[in-house]
Amino acid sequence: MALVACGSQAKTTGGTATASTGYGGYGGSSSPASSTGTAASASTVRLATTSKGKILVNSRGFTTFQFTADHPGSDHCVKVSGCTSNWLPLTVKGRPTAGSGVKKSLLGTIKLPNGSHQVTYAGHPLYTYAGDSSPANTGYIGATSFGGTWLAVSVSGTAVH
Repeated sequence: MALVACGSQAKTTGGTATASTGYGGYGGSSSPASSTGTAASASTVRLATTSKGKILVNSRGFTTFQFTADHPGSDHCVKVSGCTSNWLPLTVKGRPTAGSGVKKSLLGTIKLPNGSHQVTYAGHPLYTYAGDSSPANTGYIGATSFGGTWLAVSVSGTAVH
């Protein structure tokens, strides 16, 4: 599966995510949010029913992903050139909120090199895909790029293929 870089990066301000080009100062100019809906508050993680079953989505309903190259509590994507232009870390200012059906005890954050805080679920850093065009899209589940596979996340924190 070929991936096309969109060049936007999720970043939060006061609980509301905004988009900027690049990551950690490698681009830096402001731009409109990608179609993943990162311009809205990214602080709530909720469940959505999809063709793959119930999976975690962000505040706007876009699928969240875990990356098989990550280790619990550690984002590998930020270390790979171009990765965060395609796979946007789900970031939050403060604590993430558990939507209906989501286990609050499994939500957390990790600090990224640029100082922002990425939402985790069951220890797995969460991302959205910059190319997503509709809420709860499952078409990118199982995509392989940047040294790993991108999988959706179940309410128990396990990977959804």
